[in-house]
Amino acid sequence: MYMVVPFFCIYIQYATISPYLPIVVRGLGYSPATVGMLLGVFEGAGIAGPFIFGYFADTWGRYKPGLIITHGLVLISAIPLALFTNPLISALFLIVMAMGFRSSMPLLEAVTTISIGNNGNYGKIRAAGSISFILMMLFLQGVPVWRPDGSFNIAVWISITTVLSMIAMGVIPATYTNISGRGSGAGTRTQDIPESQRLWTPLLILGITMISLNRLAMASINSFFSLFLVESMHWNAVGFMWALATTAEVPFMFLSKALIGRFGALRILAVSTAAVTLRLSIYALFPLKAGVITGQVLHSLCFGLFHPAAIAFISSCVPPERRAWGMSIYLAIGTGLPTFVGNILGGFIVEHLGYQALFGVFAVFPVIAIGIYMFISLHRKRTAG
Repeated sequence: MYMVVPFFCIYIQYATISPYLPIVVRGLGYSPATVGMLLGVFEGAGIAGPFIFGYFADTWGRYKPGLIITHGLVLISAIPLALFTNPLISALFLIVMAMGFRSSMPLLEAVTTISIGNNGNYGKIRAAGSISFILMMLFLQGVPVWRPDGSFNIAVWISITTVLSMIAMGVIPATYTNISGRGSGAGTRTQDIPESQRLWTPLLILGITMISLNRLAMASINSFFSLFLVESMHWNAVGFMWALATTAEVPFMFLSKALIGRFGALRILAVSTAAVTLRLSIYALFPLKAGVITGQVLHSLCFGLFHPAAIAFISSCVPPERRAWGMSIYLAIGTGLPTFVGNILGGFIVEHLGYQALFGVFAVFPVIAIGIYMFISLHRKRTAG
């Protein structure tokens, strides 16, 4: 349960980056299309980082050094990002930040899933992160100094919370691996892994495709929802709305183990995906405060159930000795790549058609994912029959 500490602290950092990074970039004076492009650069760089850090972590069986380095990359890029308004310089610092920010979570997820084993309750540990995210969101909403209403102030909070999270990583053992039953940190070569434990099975490919389409749809929320509140609804409630969404997810984090055990990870992913379509449709059709609040409550299914199910699915497909690499696949290909595409596409849609069109268009992607789930289910029934 000591993993609760780094999860609690890393999501304090997440509370200053995930909801507020679009506001940082927009605050530099860029147009919505340029904001989308720069956030796309951020996600694009975030695809490579997890694979690089994940490879060395799996090879050496050492996760703490990578976690410290990834936090350091965020720390050295936050303040400079808020000081320069040249697009190329902004892109450079976003790349550095993304390499760190998007790489830390796969390493932490790998350590956690190896630590708790297949029977552990990941959702309960992850709920600690949700709680800290809520607390930080509420704090930032009412903080009397350095209010997060400008690029530089947000960068200061990113730096402060990154240092706190970096310190919390100290509780993770220096060497942490169960590769082939060894604690020496030696890696296992790909050719030594049995065929049944290869990564790229048809099930994993289809599952990752489902996850990618789900996250592609969610990119419209994760990257543009804060701007939607401020610019379209003229409602200064970014902290409250993100806190509400995260509060809604906490009960389902606790329930996720039982639900996944009862229905299976893929079925839970399908339910979550259907909820994403509903949520985006509400934003598109009812751009009112009541509609926004209802949509944020659906975060309980869109992420509260989705994330534990995705972790359980990846863990069932990837052996422990390649767990950091597997989590990198999830967070880079399953999340980073679709978010990269979603940010670029979303920026152009917002600039030319507006936020309601953005949510309406992106509501189509989860429908395709549900079709993939139906194909998997039909194939399994035919195979079993």
